[in-house]
Amino acid sequence: MAQTPVSIADLYDMEAPYVTEYRRLLHRIMNQDREEPVKSVLVTSAMVGEGKSTACCLLALTAVMKKKLKTLIVDADLRKPSVHKLFGLPAGPGLSEVLAEGHDPTDALHKTAVENLHVLTCGRLRENPTEVFDPEAIGRLIDEMKFYYDLIVVDCAPLLPVSDPMLLAPKVDGVLLVVKAGSTQKEVAQRAVQIVDPETSNVLGVVLNNMNHSLPYYYDYEYYHYDYSPKRLLNQRATGKKKPAKEERGAAKKEDSPQDNVARS
Repeated sequence: MAQTPVSIADLYDMEAPYVTEYRRLLHRIMNQDREEPVKSVLVTSAMVGEGKSTACCLLALTAVMKKKLKTLIVDADLRKPSVHKLFGLPAGPGLSEVLAEGHDPTDALHKTAVENLHVLTCGRLRENPTEVFDPEAIGRLIDEMKFYYDLIVVDCAPLLPVSDPMLLAPKVDGVLLVVKAGSTQKEVAQRAVQIVDPETSNVLGVVLNNMNHSLPYYYDYEYYHYDYSPKRLLNQRATGKKKPAKEERGAAKKEDSPQDNVARS
């Protein structure tokens, strides 16, 4: 019997401190001092491997679970998509089929295990993603989806390697930049901010990732007695058993956790 794919939603803990941080970030996003409310957010980073896709998914989960907002995630990273993997969904049909083949976007939406959270996956990878990526068409799609959803969170490619997020940023209500603490160089982060034109794009803030390994002890979730290692949770799900608390704490120190990704704005 095939196992059900594990979703990031299975690791989402309503009482964990990182959820509190995302709730704070979401509150600031939704309470921007502007005439029109923020209903679409682009999540990007300076370089590959900074955790932007995880941040995107955690923000969307928080919107649904904590704010009761009907939410759509759009995977607009046509080069290295990962949202479908995080939710255990098929890759397509998705955005690339909508852009390249004229598929109806409503037929390409995927349900998740969380009620009122849907995903428009990236779809089939193309040989020339630059030719497929159409910021005008994606902008129209986002505007159309605003009629059906309270919040749309867009996962896009990193800023420095490609121009996709710079072109798409003016089509959304705001941009979040993910920075990996202890890894992203200051000059690289500054360059990423410069690429997002402040005249046409609304930079909402920064999501600081990997904070457990770079910030003082009182930001460490073990300080609050929270040990939520993804591998530990998945093992528990598979075996139905829990490790002794002492052993769990030792394992948690060696493994990355969802709480490594924490929002700051």
